Amino acid sequence: MTKLPPPPPKPAASKRPTTSRKKSKNKFGALTSKKSGKKTTKRTNKNLGPQSDGDKPGLPRWATWAIIAVVILLIAGPRVWPASKATELSYTEFLDRVGQGQVLNIKINNLSNVISGKLKDGGEFVTTGAVSLSASDETLLKEKGVDYDYATPQGNFFTNLIPLLLPFVMIMGFFFWMQRRAMGQAGSIMSIGRSRAKNYNEDKPATTFADVAGYAGVKQEIKEVVDFLKMPESFKEIGARVPKGVLLVGPPGTGKTLFARAVAGEAGVGFLSVTGSDFMEMFVGVGASRVRDLFQQARKMGRAIIFVDEIDSIGRKRGAGLGGGHDEREQTLNQLLAEMDGFETTEGVIVMAATNRPDILDAALLRPGRFDRQVIMPLPECEERLAILVVHSKGKRMGEDVGLEIMAKATPGMSGADLANLVNEAALLAVRRGSKIIEHIDFENARDRVIMGARRESLILNAEEKRATAYHEGGHAVLATVLPNSDPLHKVTILPRGMALGITWTLPEERHTYSREYFQDMICKAMGGRVAEMIVFGHLNSGAANDLEQATSIARRMVREWGMSDAVGPMAWSGQQQVFLGEDLMTNGREYSDETARMIDSEIGLILREQEVRAGVLLEKNRAGLDLVAKLLLEQETIDGATVAQLVQEGLGRPKIVEPSPDITRKTNESTEQN
Repeated sequence: MTKLPPPPPKPAASKRPTTSRKKSKNKFGALTSKKSGKKTTKRTNKNLGPQSDGDKPGLPRWATWAIIAVVILLIAGPRVWPASKATELSYTEFLDRVGQGQVLNIKINNLSNVISGKLKDGGEFVTTGAVSLSASDETLLKEKGVDYDYATPQGNFFTNLIPLLLPFVMIMGFFFWMQRRAMGQAGSIMSIGRSRAKNYNEDKPATTFADVAGYAGVKQEIKEVVDFLKMPESFKEIGARVPKGVLLVGPPGTGKTLFARAVAGEAGVGFLSVTGSDFMEMFVGVGASRVRDLFQQARKMGRAIIFVDEIDSIGRKRGAGLGGGHDEREQTLNQLLAEMDGFETTEGVIVMAATNRPDILDAALLRPGRFDRQVIMPLPECEERLAILVVHSKGKRMGEDVGLEIMAKATPGMSGADLANLVNEAALLAVRRGSKIIEHIDFENARDRVIMGARRESLILNAEEKRATAYHEGGHAVLATVLPNSDPLHKVTILPRGMALGITWTLPEERHTYSREYFQDMICKAMGGRVAEMIVFGHLNSGAANDLEQATSIARRMVREWGMSDAVGPMAWSGQQQVFLGEDLMTNGREYSDETARMIDSEIGLILREQEVRAGVLLEKNRAGLDLVAKLLLEQETIDGATVAQLVQEGLGRPKIVEPSPDITRKTNESTEQN
C-alpha cells in the first residue's frame, strides 16, 4: 500500500506546551486525531467531502414533527389540562347541594349543558353529566337564591386564531413540500453521472485463491498482477511493466467472477467492482460520465483494481450497427478507451474484465496497452473437475461408495457451476430418499437430472410405445458398442426423463481433436434408433427428431467448417457471423454462391444417407443382439454398457468377451430404478 506523507510541522506561534495533537489519515481515508491516548474518527464522503446533519439544506426532518406537536398542544391543551381544579359532581349530587343551600352561583354551558359554579365555602365544582335544567330545577334554584346564567364558551386566543391561519399554513406547507421534492430530484439528477461501483476496501470478500480449484495457469497470470500492486519494487528493478488490463474469457460458469472475488480478497489495494450494464442510463452522456468518475475514484486510491463484469454490454464493435455515431454505448466505450490508455496515462490502476463473448468486442479495446492479457478459462479437464468436486463436497457427508474420480470422468463438458449444482442436487436427492449420507446412487440420479431433466413419473407408455422405445434405444446402444470410433457406452434406459422417452448414455473420452471417422460414427450411432425401428416394425415415427437434428448439425459442420467433404474441399463456410452486428446484413448471412450452396446441401445429404445405410447393415448383422438388448430393457428398464456388450457378443455366438474398463461400466441398474 502507498504510504501517506507525514503531517506538516506546526508554526512556532501555535505551540502549546501542555497538549500535542496529531492528525493523520488511515487507509480508509478517515481523519484520525490522537490526544492523551484517545482516538476519534470523523467520517468523510469521498465524493462530496465532509458532511454533517447541519450541512443539509432546508429545515431538518424533526422540525416538521415539532410544528405538528405544538399545534396539537395548542388545540387540545386547554381540554386536557384545565385552568383550575374543580370538584366533579354528578347531576344528582348537584341538586342535593342546591337543596342544602351550599351553592352560591352556577353557569350553564349552552353547547354541552355542563354546569360549573361556586360553593358558598369558596370551592368550585363542575357537573359530570350533561343534563339540561327542567322547570322544577329552575324553581329550586330561585327558592335557594342561587344565581344562574346561560353562557356560550368563546374559546381562547389560539383556538380562535387557528381556523383563520390553517388554510394559509396548508398552502405554505404544500409549496414547501414541492420545493423539497424539486431539490431532491435535482440532487438525484446531479448525482446520476457518478459511478455505481462498489468499493471492497472496508468489507472484503472472504474468497481467496485457495477457494478456486484447478486453473493453475490462470492463477499464475492473475497473481502476477496482484503481486505487482503489492510489491512494485521487485518488478521495477528489472524494468517490467504491469499489464494495464486483464480480460477473462471463457464459457458461462467457468469461474470468471469467482476469480475476481478471489482477487478482491487477496489484493491489499482498493478494489472497485461494477457491471457493464451499470454504465447505461436513459440520459445521454451518463455512461461516459460514470466511466470518468470510476477512474477518478481509482486514482484517489493510489493503486487499485477495477473489475468490470460482462464488459461486452459496453465494449461491442463500433460502427457495426445501424445507428449513428452518437450512440450512447459508443460514447461510453470511447471514454473507457481514453481512460485505460489515452493522452493522460493512468499508473497503478489495473482493469480486470470478464466476458463470454470476446468475438464481439471492439479491436481497440483488445489491443496491447489496454487489455494486455487475455486469460482463457476453458471448461475444466478431468483433473480440474475432480478438484472442483472435492471443493464443493467439503462439509457434506459422503458415503463410502461415492467415487468422485468416476464422477469427474462421467461429467465431460460440465463447467464449475454445473459441478456445484451437481453436488447440491445429489444432496437434495439424498434428503428426499431419507438418507443421512450422500451415496453413489444420488450422484448418478443428480447427473441425469441436471443433463436430461427430472424423471417423468406421470408419463405412462402403452405396450407398443414402450416396445418401440426399447428397440430405438437398443439400436443406439448396439451401434455404440460395435462402432470402432464411438465413445464407450455407459448405460441405456427407457425411463422417460425431461423431454426424452429414453436415453443412451456414452462417456466421451478426453480429447481435443476429432477425426472424420469419429464424426461418421457419431452420425451412424444417431441413426441407429430410426433404423432399428424401420427394421423391426417396418415404419418410422417422430421419436427420432432429436437424433436427426444432431446428425444434421454434425454433417453440416463437417462440410462447411472442417473441410471433411471431398466435393467441397478445403474451404470453410461457417456463416456464423452475427447479423445484428451489421456485418452480414447485405449478404444474407453467407459469402458463397447459390451453386456452392447446392453443392454443400448435396454433400450434407450424402453423408447422412451413407451413415443411415451403414447403420442398417450393422444392425442387420447384430439383429440377435438387438433383440436381446430390447428384451432386457423391457424387463429391467435400465442396463449398463457392460451388459449391452455381453448381449451383443451372445447374439453373435461369442459368450465370452473381454470386460471393459470398470470406470466406464460401473453398474447403475438399481440406482436408476430407484430414481
